[in-house]
Amino acid sequence: MFEKSLYDLIRGLRNHKGTEKEYIDESIKECRKEIRSTDMDLKSTALMKITYLEMFGHDMSWASFNVLEVMSSPKWRHKRTGYLAAVQSYRRDTDVLLLAENQLKKDISSPTPAVISLPLVAIPHVINPSMASSVLSDLLPRLTHSHAAIRKKTVVTLYRLALVYPETLRPAWPKIKERLQDDREDPSVTAAIVNVVCELGWRRPQDFLPLAPRLFDLLVEGGNNWMAIKLIKLFATLTPLEPRLIKKLLPPLTKIIRETSAMSLLYECINGIIQGGILEAVEGTTEGEEVARLCVGKLRGMMVIEGDANLKYVALLAFDKIVRSHPYLVSQQQDVILECIDDPDISIRMRALDLVVGMVNSGNLTAIVGRLMRQLRHAPIANSANNPANDRARATAVTPYAESDDSDAEESLRPHEQRSDQPPPLPEDYRINVIRRILEMCSHDTYSNITDFEWYIDVLVQLVRVSPSTKATAAEGGDSDQSDDVGCSIGRELQNVAIRVKSVRPEAVDAAQSLLFVDLRDQMFPSSGNGGQGVLEYAGWVVGEFASYLTKPEPVLSSLLHPTSLQLPSKTLTVYLQAFPKVFASLASDEQISWTPERKTLMSLLMARIIHFLEPLSTHPNIEVQERAVEYLELMRLASEAASGTDTGTEHGEFTDPPLLLTQAIPALFVGAELNPVAPGAQRKVPIPDDLDLDTPINPNLQYLLSQAELEGFEPDEDDVYAAYTEPPASFNEPQPPTAISASERLDAPHKEPVSYQNATEDEYLDPDIIARRKAERRERYKDDPFYIDPEGDRGSGAATPLGRIVRENNTELDIDSIPIMHLELEKRGPSPGGEEIARQRSPRRAPRRVEIMGDETLGPDEPPSHSSREDLVSPRFAPGQARGKKNLLQVDSSGLGTLSLDDDDSSGRKLTRFELEQKEQEDAEMKRALAEVERLRLEMQRASERLEVKHETLVKKKKKKKVRRAEVEAAPVPEPVAEGEAVPVKKKKKKVKLEGEDAAGEDGQAEGAVKKKKKKRRVVSMDEGAPVQEE
Repeated sequence: MFEKSLYDLIRGLRNHKGTEKEYIDESIKECRKEIRSTDMDLKSTALMKITYLEMFGHDMSWASFNVLEVMSSPKWRHKRTGYLAAVQSYRRDTDVLLLAENQLKKDISSPTPAVISLPLVAIPHVINPSMASSVLSDLLPRLTHSHAAIRKKTVVTLYRLALVYPETLRPAWPKIKERLQDDREDPSVTAAIVNVVCELGWRRPQDFLPLAPRLFDLLVEGGNNWMAIKLIKLFATLTPLEPRLIKKLLPPLTKIIRETSAMSLLYECINGIIQGGILEAVEGTTEGEEVARLCVGKLRGMMVIEGDANLKYVALLAFDKIVRSHPYLVSQQQDVILECIDDPDISIRMRALDLVVGMVNSGNLTAIVGRLMRQLRHAPIANSANNPANDRARATAVTPYAESDDSDAEESLRPHEQRSDQPPPLPEDYRINVIRRILEMCSHDTYSNITDFEWYIDVLVQLVRVSPSTKATAAEGGDSDQSDDVGCSIGRELQNVAIRVKSVRPEAVDAAQSLLFVDLRDQMFPSSGNGGQGVLEYAGWVVGEFASYLTKPEPVLSSLLHPTSLQLPSKTLTVYLQAFPKVFASLASDEQISWTPERKTLMSLLMARIIHFLEPLSTHPNIEVQERAVEYLELMRLASEAASGTDTGTEHGEFTDPPLLLTQAIPALFVGAELNPVAPGAQRKVPIPDDLDLDTPINPNLQYLLSQAELEGFEPDEDDVYAAYTEPPASFNEPQPPTAISASERLDAPHKEPVSYQNATEDEYLDPDIIARRKAERRERYKDDPFYIDPEGDRGSGAATPLGRIVRENNTELDIDSIPIMHLELEKRGPSPGGEEIARQRSPRRAPRRVEIMGDETLGPDEPPSHSSREDLVSPRFAPGQARGKKNLLQVDSSGLGTLSLDDDDSSGRKLTRFELEQKEQEDAEMKRALAEVERLRLEMQRASERLEVKHETLVKKKKKKKVRRAEVEAAPVPEPVAEGEAVPVKKKKKKVKLEGEDAAGEDGQAEGAVKKKKKKRRVVSMDEGAPVQEE
């Protein structure tokens, strides 16, 4: 092989472009041969090349044993290559890992620091639970190594061991704590220990409260910004457990905020004050107010002075946390926050949008909503071409900004990298989020921030026009899932305002009927997609429920009965079927109009149109639509028969009563108690009637009827007799001719941005027709106000002064000299003759309109507020997977550390870990075996003693007189030295008992002599064991 080194392999890869796969396969074959060589240099080089190729995805598990061979080399450069390959290729289930354990332990105990560093770096990547307990005994002595780098790496390795095998942290923790408490320890080792303590602290912070004094000293000493960030994060978890730390931590944290120039440390200090509850603990005090203002001021500086997108984002995060406790301070920074709403970075926009919702109040609601509405109205819609993820040139290759011979590099910029004055395109999900946040801000606390509900109704209509297309598509049967349709949210708000605020109910009904007009459909809704059409359901409900407020009931009824309504979703069509009988009842219920031929003809035509519209719906697949269609179809047929059967009066004759079915019966169906808003929990408080039976079917032949209906075919009526009825009258159409604007004028027209957020006027976010209507209402309202100047009026201000009236009436030139002049003596001005000063007359201003918002009706006592708000109010939604736990970045399951206690006495009643349970079971089993063994030995000893006693008793009973000396001999001669006096007195007592009663009263010494003499005689005669006894 020509490539003898790694560099040669890399050069070869570069030289074989297009044939890399063949070259790599050939190189691997060469490496397989070289790695089996006995030359360690060649083996190490081959292993290095294989490790490099493994980074490209080629398998090297076949060389695991060769990796171990290179690791065992005595040369450090070979050993380093082996450990690198082990880190790259070894897994926790590798077979040779058992053989590598001894090599790891050997290198850990090496006297050379460079060699010790190699296993310390490799162990966290290849360790498994069985190896962790074995290697621990070799790692603990390295905590006291003379080199600081070894101690630092050992601390980090012990933490990785604890992630895999949590029980290893218990014996290592005293030594780690000892290193932390040492004031003379190297700063790098202390920083490593603080890092480990911070990682462990958020799991069980109560175990680290005793370290608070030492950690506080490290924070005050400073010198290491990274360690200070870790300490601040750790104290944020300790302060909820020990509130006394708040007063201790506030001065050093405030000092760091004022003096530090590191933005990362500044943000972490502010975040630590918020997360640790320090800001809430000192809330209401002078010191707390000063700290809050300091934090807000520093965050504003991060956004304004630095101009970095990352700093903007983290500053908005901190603002979002401060706004919960100090909303008035954050609202003072709304100028810089609202500037972030127009930032090109979409993530900054979203974060600013979340923050704006929390700081809104009645004073800035109009400005904030106007800024957001202007953004929705003027920003283009993002498409696939604007998405950077679809840029294949950027994803696949790196292209130069300019060619080598280009003189102007700006011409070679990609389209998405060229600066433009146009606002950036907005994706649909961002538009939907903005609309939802606008509704949330306006409906907060039952519209407590809204002072002008007419403005809010116009905003709702404008939101319909800028709504993006929904993702839900209509199914074949007309059903669609509109739970995520932003149009439904807008419609719920319109419905809610119409119900709760009676004073603006006519305006709400006018807005609803304008949304229903078929002629204005192109103007009210986007040209593409079905965006905003979910509002039709709620607009139909409003015009039906409050039909008496309709200004144009005939066009509304024509729009409801338009053939395009048949294509609407079933839910919307159901509401339409419920609405048009109410509109029809409002048209036909006037009893003061005589039943003339003209009225009879008009009513007959209207009913004929209704019947023609309902007949196809009587077989609609949706059961709700079908039921309502059948009911109202029969009702309209009855009304049509009643109208045709009632004679009309003459045109100039007497008054003729109209049919009672039209004037009283049908309107009575929809007249009753007024609908009021109901509290969410009120329905649960309604008692269920005892006689309510929900199990018995209403019609037992329902299945048969449905099957017969499916068999019957339906042929639509092709007659054109009703074609005239379906076409809306021309008099009802009031289209406004659009202003013709050439394409060049549109391109040349500059896009004017307001200098400040306060300059955003209604002209920038409301359409011209809405602006014209509001100006007309304003002109009519202030026509008698002398201080109001109509900018578009030809007559100037209204008829407010006599001089103005003279000027308007007489179009001639005015003689100024003829105007009388009164001389005022200001120096002699005194009180009026009546003694009272003349009060200054103010211009007649419009009295503030009193708005009464209806509350929710409920039964019984109020329930505590729950997190689930009303359905008609918009609440922020979260992703389904947002609450899920994050995966550990170390790819290790560290859940066992959360239940590991570092205390010596485990008296806290915590739940034992799996290892502790196994260890406890083993100890209990060993204790049971030991107790069983002791009990067995005790029983054996007891039985042996009982057998010995029984033997003695039987011997004594059989030979009381003849074999007394023999029993004594068997029990007496044990060892030669009889000075211990243990067995002899017992035998003496037995001998005394066995003697006859005549010599029992003698002394012990005499008895001993007598016994010994008898022994000598008996042993000589009967046994040959008398020699030792004779010596005594």
